[in-house]
Formats: sequence, C-alpha cells, structure tokens
Amino acid sequence: MTFEPNELQQAVQETARRFARERIAPVAAENDRSARFPRELVHGLGELGLLAVNVPEAYGGSGAGAVAYALALMELAAADCATAVIAAVTNMVGETIARFGTEAQRRRFLPPLASGEWAAGAFGLSEPQAGSDAASMRTRAVRRGDVWVLDGEKQWITSGDVAGVIVVWAKTDPEAGTRGVTAFLVERDAPGLVVGRHEEKMGIRASSTVSLALDGCEVPEAQRLGPEGEGFRIALAALDGGRVGIAAQATGTIRAALDASRRYAKERHAFGRPIAEHQAVAFMLADMATDHEASRLMTLRAAALKEAGAPFAREAAMAKLLASEAAQRAVSRAVQIHGGYGYTSDYSVEKLFRDARVQTLYEGTSEIQRLVVAREVLRDLG
Repeated sequence: MTFEPNELQQAVQETARRFARERIAPVAAENDRSARFPRELVHGLGELGLLAVNVPEAYGGSGAGAVAYALALMELAAADCATAVIAAVTNMVGETIARFGTEAQRRRFLPPLASGEWAAGAFGLSEPQAGSDAASMRTRAVRRGDVWVLDGEKQWITSGDVAGVIVVWAKTDPEAGTRGVTAFLVERDAPGLVVGRHEEKMGIRASSTVSLALDGCEVPEAQRLGPEGEGFRIALAALDGGRVGIAAQATGTIRAALDASRRYAKERHAFGRPIAEHQAVAFMLADMATDHEASRLMTLRAAALKEAGAPFAREAAMAKLLASEAAQRAVSRAVQIHGGYGYTSDYSVEKLFRDARVQTLYEGTSEIQRLVVAREVLRDLG
C-alpha cells in the first residue's frame, strides 16, 4: 500500500499549490474584508481544470479523479477557504451532472461550468426549515406539459447569486416521502428564480451565501436531473462526495494554521528564547501536526475508495468529522500561540479561526456525521 500520489495526481496538486500561492494567497485577506466574490480567481481555476477535476475530459473536465481533487482542494484551502469552497461546490455540481445527467445535459452544462465561464455552480438543497433533515423540504414541483413549475425557498446557497446552473431539489410527490423528491437543473435566468438576501457571515466571506425564492419558476422537462422521484438518492450521493471535499478543506486549514504557528513560534521570543522551545508551545505544534497527518490520510482514503468505485459513505463521514473538528482545535491553538496578535487581523490565524468554524456545519454537521458512522458500524455488526 502506498500513500504517495501518482504522476497525474502530483501534477494536479502542484498546479493547485502554485495557483494558490501566486494568485489566491496575496488577495485572500482583502477579499475577506470586502466580501468580494473572486471572479478572476474562479476563471483562473477554470483555465487550469480545477473546477471539474473529477469530470471526464470529453465534457471539459480534467478527468483526474477523486484523489487528485482532494489534493487540489487541500492546497486551495491552505491559501483561502472561501475560494476553496467555491471550487468545491462547482466540482460537486459538475460531478453530479456528469454522473446523473443525460448526454444532452452533460454537453450543455458541463463545459461552461468547468471552464469558469459561468463563475460557479450551486446546490439548492437546504431550506429555512430543512437543513440536516433534507427530507422535510417544502419546495414543490408540479408538471404542466413539458414544463415543471417550482415553488418554494432555499437557504444557505453557496454561489447562488452568481452560479450559471443550480441543482434544485423539490417534492414532486409529497405523499411519497424521500421517494417523492426530484432534482432539476435551474439556470440563473430561469423565470421565477429570485435571489434573496446575502448572508453576513463570520468567515469565508468572499464566498457568497444567499437565499433563493422559487416563485412559479419554470424549468423544462429536459432539465429534470435523473428519474422522477430519484432526487433524494442523487442528493445523498452528492453529499458523500461533498464530505470528502470538506474534509480536504479542513485538512488544508490545519496545514495553514500549523505553518503560520511554526513560523511565528520560531520568530517570537519570550524569556530569552524562541517560544517554539517552550514545551507548552512545542506540544501544541505537535498536536497540530498529528491532527494534520491523520486528517490527510483519512481524507485520501475516502477519496481513493470513491475513485475505485467502492462504498465510501462511512469513510467520507469519518474523514469529514475528524478533519473538521481537528481544524477547530488547530485554529484555536494557532490563535493561542500567537497570543494577543492572533486576535487581530494583522495575522492570518484570525481569519483561519473564522473560516474554519463552518466546516463542522455544512455538508452535514458533526452530529449528522456521527449518525452516518454509527449507522454503518451497527450495520456491520448485524
């Protein structure tokens, strides 16, 4: 068993690392302060094939696989979590269309998504009263001839105001429970789609998060994604892959916190020597390094299973749970190591602290991940 990336994976990782250091890192703090969506960075990611890493080349993607995607996302997140989450959601949308879409849908939607022409893709699953319990969604879709009419509201939609295409879930048979949910591909200019308020967030501020209103929103039958009633299955598959992405983001966050803390601990002196030589600080660095390595390996394990076509729901949930909670510890330690300076925006760890908090919340909270893992563990024992 080897844990080293192959030549293609290494090339994708190096491409992402170079772009992150040269293009993303220099503007991350300013984009955060101004809550500015980084269109030029997204376009650059598209030119490099980093918006559709696991989408076949025939549709404009890189076709490099899930492991390459995880490695790339770690690099992007180490520079800026906001840019990383924009790329992550766009990759998720692309993968979902590639897997469940018709040939016509792939040809129409994937190339502009992969290239960055459409700025981003978005997922319309969460609702004001349906977050972790997605099956309780209230958005309805009624078919009228060759058109579906959608009515409802979506909440916490990453890139929902700029996305060229949004995967929207709605109930087509309210009496059928999860078997009555269908997915649709909704374009940005679809009649009846209205962008609501922009959320003022603690972190990842350069990534826009909005509500969406669907008021008699008309979607052609040709843009129904997958079979009618199969939307919930599509959502679960997308979320499994999304958890690998969040685990990768969290792993990149840990590395950024560790790197910043290591540099500071070597430069900052107290009681006549660098604080890195004080055991209290050295132990915090050791814990951060251990968390980083554990998160990296578990994330790559889940990605490798996904790439091999093997079941990976449990491993994805474990990776997301471990890495996102380890990131909370890492950024907290980073602020502690920096002391008072860590509480100011003069140092990067303040932004890392804010950005990392959401990683235990989106793509399923830590509590949901534990439910997934427990379910799988109990099934094994049965």
